[in-house]
Amino acid sequence: MNLLRKLFRASPTPTNDGAFSPSPLAIKLGTSTTTDYDGGAYANPDKGKKSRVLMICTEERNMTMANSKKFSTGNHPVEMGLPMLHLINAGFEIDVVTPTGAPVAIEEWAMPANDKDVQKLFRDYADAFEKPGNLADFVAKEMNDSASYAAVYIPGGHGAMLGLPDNTDVGKVLHWAHDNNLFTLALCHGPAALLAAKNDNGFLYHGYKMTVFPDSVDKQTPMIGYLPGPMPWWVGEELKALGVEITNTKADNSTHVDRHLITGASPKAANKFGRLAATTLLTTAQEK
Repeated sequence: MNLLRKLFRASPTPTNDGAFSPSPLAIKLGTSTTTDYDGGAYANPDKGKKSRVLMICTEERNMTMANSKKFSTGNHPVEMGLPMLHLINAGFEIDVVTPTGAPVAIEEWAMPANDKDVQKLFRDYADAFEKPGNLADFVAKEMNDSASYAAVYIPGGHGAMLGLPDNTDVGKVLHWAHDNNLFTLALCHGPAALLAAKNDNGFLYHGYKMTVFPDSVDKQTPMIGYLPGPMPWWVGEELKALGVEITNTKADNSTHVDRHLITGASPKAANKFGRLAATTLLTTAQEK
């Protein structure tokens, strides 16, 4: 097995901090140097009061797998970037926050190096990613200002499973968004953070339908060295146990809208998800 992994370059790549990033084979099969971003042109960008989107990112880098090896993760740059581009071009301002205000962790190995739009976005937001807002401060001081916000956005990447699903501030923000009819946007592994909306009264999204990165695919990826071992827990499994119906079975471009929750299945859905989110937010704003 080790010989075959070496032959096909399927062994995860060690990082400087003792973790592993995906193998060369997994990078080749699972990422791209460009994206399908379609330009994000919107005829009537939002200019109303609800013009902001709160983007909650992970600040944690390494995921400890079931075999104790660590996976170098964070937020996926395509899953973060393409929806951001759509929302920005639709007239929305994005406030970047992490749980404690520590820098946003980004899966640099998934960065589309030849995509000019994504590259420019990450240059423009470099300071915001390095010095994001503090989610705890937002909850304590600004969360009551629902009039300025249209949505809460949780980008994907396995990093969304780190620190967010059990964060009480994330749970408070999700309930705040729900109670004030703001949209919640979550892509790929982003729905893992929705688990924070569980409390003594139950799960906020019980009975919802959503698209999520399939557990079945996560269970296969160690074979090509994308992950250095089995996942410590499974996003879909946890959501289903709380009464969620997952509508997709593949890591495709599926998206879904259920009430004020918009979800997408994988990086392949990033452009479609971004346009759906931006269009939905614009339509809702114009109706008001």
